[in-house]
Amino acid sequence: MELFRIKRTIPFMRHALVLNLISLITFALAVFFIATRGFHLSIEFTGGTVMETHYQQSADLGQVRNALSEIGYSDFQVQNFGTSRDVMIRLPVAEGEDATVQSEKVMAALQADTPNVELRRVEFVGPQVGEELVTNGLLALLCVVIGIMVYLALRFEWKFAIAGVVANFHDVIIILGFFAFFQWEFSLAVLAGVLAVLGYSVNESVVIMDRIRENFRKQRRASTTEVIDSAITQTISRTIITHTSTQIMVLSMLIFGGPTLHYFALALTIGIWFGIYSSVFVAAAIAMWLGIKREDLVKPVKKDDAEVEVEEG
Repeated sequence: MELFRIKRTIPFMRHALVLNLISLITFALAVFFIATRGFHLSIEFTGGTVMETHYQQSADLGQVRNALSEIGYSDFQVQNFGTSRDVMIRLPVAEGEDATVQSEKVMAALQADTPNVELRRVEFVGPQVGEELVTNGLLALLCVVIGIMVYLALRFEWKFAIAGVVANFHDVIIILGFFAFFQWEFSLAVLAGVLAVLGYSVNESVVIMDRIRENFRKQRRASTTEVIDSAITQTISRTIITHTSTQIMVLSMLIFGGPTLHYFALALTIGIWFGIYSSVFVAAAIAMWLGIKREDLVKPVKKDDAEVEVEEG
């Protein structure tokens, strides 16, 4: 499906060096911020107090968040679980306060607004659980990267595999760099968003790589640069349709999803835009610089097979 068709090939690779230098600077800044500022980890990673409360009627989550803000909490999570009358509250570790003191303080604030709220459970989640989540998250990320490399190497060629992984790694580090620079809360939902961006970016890269391989078959006299420029130009309409529809959905989560989905949608938004950029300029350019050529993607016809075709013809 195409909204429009560009008849003249756009010379994307003419500007590949400049654009990749910009990418390199952005990547280096992201690594710098990650190393120096670190992440503002959620209580899922750092540990904290988990409270379960029950209301006689549907709970007003906005009112609960306002009550927590008024007593000095800024990093917390409030969400329904089970029913609309059950609310789970996650609080960060507070200096000089244990789980009992925190729960009493919170319940006093909640009951000031809604006297019939009940406390069902209080539990302290220690940092050991957070360390386990970090380890599992990193292992999941490593497995995804290895899987992407194997898939691209088998479907296309090792040069495309390297280019695709570098481009995807570029997207991930830049997303993490944004979260480190602005000190946005990094939670399991954000980690899920980062993993989703990996798959999303790979899909865009695969579309362009597939078109490059197809153009190598059709445009036998064209140079590698011309083939790549042509492939990217031919997929622009598809890119606009796909990414615009996806971004509309993500923006709806960002605007209407509330605090629970805010940073998840923010990670996806950054990943979508940088995913387009990296697939077009980073992955394609690296493949070009690695020396990708027609023989790498189009298997030469064997002499015996060619003779058979002639005889059949």
